[in-house]
Amino acid sequence: MAVQIKTPIIVTGAAGFIGFHVARRLLDLGYQVVGIDNMNPYYDVSLKEARLAQLTARSNFTFERADLADKDAMAAIFQAVKPTHVVNLAAQPGVRYSLENPHAYIDSNITGFLNILEGCRNHGVEHLVYASSSSVYGNSPDVPYSTEQNVDNPISLYAATKKSNELMAHAYSHIWNMPVTGLRFFTVYGPWGRPDMAAYLFTKAIRNGQPIRIFNNGALRRDFTYIDDIAKGVIKVLLLPPVKKQGSDSAGDKQQIAPLYRLYNIGNSEPVELMKMIETLENLLGQKAVKEFLPMQDGDVYETYADTSSLARDFDFKVHTPLEVGLGAFVEWYDMYHSSND
Repeated sequence: MAVQIKTPIIVTGAAGFIGFHVARRLLDLGYQVVGIDNMNPYYDVSLKEARLAQLTARSNFTFERADLADKDAMAAIFQAVKPTHVVNLAAQPGVRYSLENPHAYIDSNITGFLNILEGCRNHGVEHLVYASSSSVYGNSPDVPYSTEQNVDNPISLYAATKKSNELMAHAYSHIWNMPVTGLRFFTVYGPWGRPDMAAYLFTKAIRNGQPIRIFNNGALRRDFTYIDDIAKGVIKVLLLPPVKKQGSDSAGDKQQIAPLYRLYNIGNSEPVELMKMIETLENLLGQKAVKEFLPMQDGDVYETYADTSSLARDFDFKVHTPLEVGLGAFVEWYDMYHSSND
């Protein structure tokens, strides 16, 4: 049974791509939301400001501009809000950028996440849902990727920080009996998407008649997952936290038999060839791409492919948006946004 949340829900990274959509959907459902974001300039801040403007126009939304790595600021926000539920979507994103600016990943993804865990521990948060990533699977040939697989071989610092988040969350859940759920996102795309991601990069280049950069000569497959499906999944998981269950061992002593820590993949479970994605985008835009084929980039992976059977089993939830539908919505948003902001 879904819980009824009466206190504000904290959503970190609220001005970011996924955080914005999750916060907006929670607001639509009538929840009070406190959004946290540091508005860092990793990409054009005006896009973050435009997302944020939509949220701040809502009466049930409050914004706190703060850096997750700021221990005192985070402690003060948790003390003031006293949330029972937290969705941590703030992070320094991007596999390739981690090769250039590694310290940003430690500050945001490790120190920042620690401050979130401490806030949840100190205030008895009933459920923390946090973002992990398909990047933790590295270049494992065992597809579809299952959360039962070993993921001890990250090939980027970004992936290493996300795996670290999973270990940190598990430790806090175990020690402090905190209900925590991690979600490994798979290649999220859609309206209000990040400018450094494939759909945005390719659309911008094709619209401007510029070449698109295609790594590994196009021999890549991605489990493209539409943002509305992601937001729905995050909230469905948030409202059904893990619960304690007691059992008895052979000596009759009571013990907890159901962990309060869970981990799921959330993806479309239908990998698409990158060249097929580009062809779909060309058809939607009515323009051909100028293609520049390049070798594989350091830190990148050949394929992402989610096994989401446990998510379907536990939450009766499955992503369903076809790529052409999701890309169509993205193109429509892209043209509208840039016609009014360029």
